Amino acid sequence: MSAPTAPTTPVHVTDATYRAEVLESELPVVVDFWAPWCGPCRMVAPVLDELALVYAGRVKIVKVNTDENGQVAADYGIVSIPTMHFVKDGELVSSVVGARPKPALVQEIETALLSA
Repeated sequence: MSAPTAPTTPVHVTDATYRAEVLESELPVVVDFWAPWCGPCRMVAPVLDELALVYAGRVKIVKVNTDENGQVAADYGIVSIPTMHFVKDGELVSSVVGARPKPALVQEIETALLSA
């Protein structure tokens, strides 16, 4: 069986596709809860774009627009954005609230998602 593939750009996930794209993913997932009007979210977006390419095949990065997908945001108690969830095997491993620089996100991915 071949290894799961991951897109090289973040995947836009909706309330309807969250379960399949995140909880049932064979790869670890970084979930970015964001909104178009959020300045810090826009600052993090290019970093996540870059990390999607760097970690392609090992980690999937997805984006959930909280304005358009309120159910998932409500289910996880998202009250501040950006919030990033780190999900492995369908389980929330860790989360960070607020914009983080690339080195901090890399460390979170390595620690939460790629550790044995």
